[in-house]
Amino acid sequence: MAKILLVEDDKSIVTNLTEFLTGEGYEVKSAPGQSGALSLLADNQFDLVLLDISLSDGNGFTVCSAIKKEYGIPVIFLTASGDEYSTVTGFELGADDYIAKPFRPRELVTRIKNILRLTGSTGSVIRLGDVLVDTVKGTASKNGRDLYLSALEYRLLLVFINNRGAILSRTKLLESIWDIAGEFVNDNTLTVYIKRLREKIEDDPQNPTIIKTVRGLGYKVDA
Repeated sequence: MAKILLVEDDKSIVTNLTEFLTGEGYEVKSAPGQSGALSLLADNQFDLVLLDISLSDGNGFTVCSAIKKEYGIPVIFLTASGDEYSTVTGFELGADDYIAKPFRPRELVTRIKNILRLTGSTGSVIRLGDVLVDTVKGTASKNGRDLYLSALEYRLLLVFINNRGAILSRTKLLESIWDIAGEFVNDNTLTVYIKRLREKIEDDPQNPTIIKTVRGLGYKVDA
């Protein structure tokens, strides 16, 4: 699972973007300013940094410069400072991409995947039994054969992965996947997608060993 550091002062953006990226299969930590970001970088290993320029403590340009000098990991500026000077300065400091706010979350995810693919960052492949999920490439395979998952099936699988070991109620699952369906996902639709996902990833869908049913409570993945 690729790890992302989000350096951002706006709490609403931090909350919404963290929830969205987690749903896409990334592990996200956040820091509101320069000192917090540098402290997290010193104590953790990250695959990519999303960085605002305007910070209550320091500024994004200084953070970017330190990242490129000390850690050499990819940086995407995600900022309201979309003027030419700021953009050019960001790239001159070594930024790998520059996105002006407001931004489209799915476009951001595509750019993240492209950068991680180009830089060969590790930590993106997750194993569930015989199933391998590459969260950077957005692919899944079983015993070396590609699994062709729909967008909802893949999102559902990521929800289980990100909550491995926890019991997920049907209500929680519905809340996690309905927003990418283009329309509200009802309880019957969820049943269909869990059935389809099991048919693709389980050796015996009638006796699942990956997505287990916890009677009266929901589902659990602990493979």
